[in-house]
Amino acid sequence: MALIGLFNIFGSLTFGWLGGKYSKKRVLSCLYLARACVLFLFVIAPLSPASVMLFACGTGFLWLGTVPLTSGMVGHIFGVRYLSTLFGFVFLGHQLGSFLGVWLAGLVFDLTGSYTPIWWAAIGLALFAAVVQWPIDERTVAESKADSPFKAATA
Repeated sequence: MALIGLFNIFGSLTFGWLGGKYSKKRVLSCLYLARACVLFLFVIAPLSPASVMLFACGTGFLWLGTVPLTSGMVGHIFGVRYLSTLFGFVFLGHQLGSFLGVWLAGLVFDLTGSYTPIWWAAIGLALFAAVVQWPIDERTVAESKADSPFKAATA
């Protein structure tokens, strides 16, 4: 847990910097793809103290790196006026997903005696997250409305 916490610091700073320099949705997509790779490598590697330590470092680096990217994207698209409220909904969704993931992991373990299916599901979800980030429209709401085909009808 200490390694995860330590590498969270480096990951958040790194991905916040990358999000300021490059497209936040592209960086976020790459982050989720990297998560899938780290999970995959952990699942296929022989379990050892070294593999657990490396996994903790990789997971920590990628874990909270989503926060500056997601909050930055929400603020950019919708503006900062309602950022607290909108990011509150994002965070609530994260907490519900976290609860569901842990609860399902326990249920799967009770049913199968193994966490392996949940590891594979986590890899699949990370790949899904990487794919769905890519097409996000990063324009502000005002820019999106200006390009709307309905603007002439409402003017």
